[in-house]
Amino acid sequence: MDEHKTAESRKAGVDLGFSAQEKEMLREVAFRAIRCRCLGEAMPDIKVDSPGLNEPGGAFVCLHKGKELRGCIGMVESSTPVWETVMKMAVEAAFADPRFCALSPDELGEIDLEISVLTPLRRISGLSDIEIGKHGLLIRKGYRSGLLLPQVATEHGLDAERFLEWTCRKAGLPEEAWKDSDAEIYAFSADVF
Repeated sequence: MDEHKTAESRKAGVDLGFSAQEKEMLREVAFRAIRCRCLGEAMPDIKVDSPGLNEPGGAFVCLHKGKELRGCIGMVESSTPVWETVMKMAVEAAFADPRFCALSPDELGEIDLEISVLTPLRRISGLSDIEIGKHGLLIRKGYRSGLLLPQVATEHGLDAERFLEWTCRKAGLPEEAWKDSDAEIYAFSADVF
């Protein structure tokens, strides 16, 4: 990943207390899962001893090829251990993101992973509750929903209002939909690495 993007991503989110070894374990699990699926190999049994990585949790995995997004999928909430969520979301990002074709074996060496382990959702009332660089957003209105990770606002220089508007657009809603009384807005944070 390019240096600027990595530096910007580090400014977003919160520290959930994962050690460098735990973060590296999550990255390794994610990449191994992608590699095995891409090459048609069986996924080896993985043993994760870390209590923190065995706690249930939501996570997103984004793949980048150079400066370009190559896939990003996640689960906001999960009852499975965070390491399993990361493993599953890595495979989904590589092979099931409808915006991209499935990852090919010749791309394996060109992919960078960005993992975001999420905190639980918290309903908020609007602009004054949003901390740029700390919060990601989820909006729900009717049958539509959209989510943007905390790093999106910092990477694109968004203020709270623009961040809400972008989240509405992600949901396929008009940009001002967050102001509607039936719109539900949630904030969360993430440990981004």
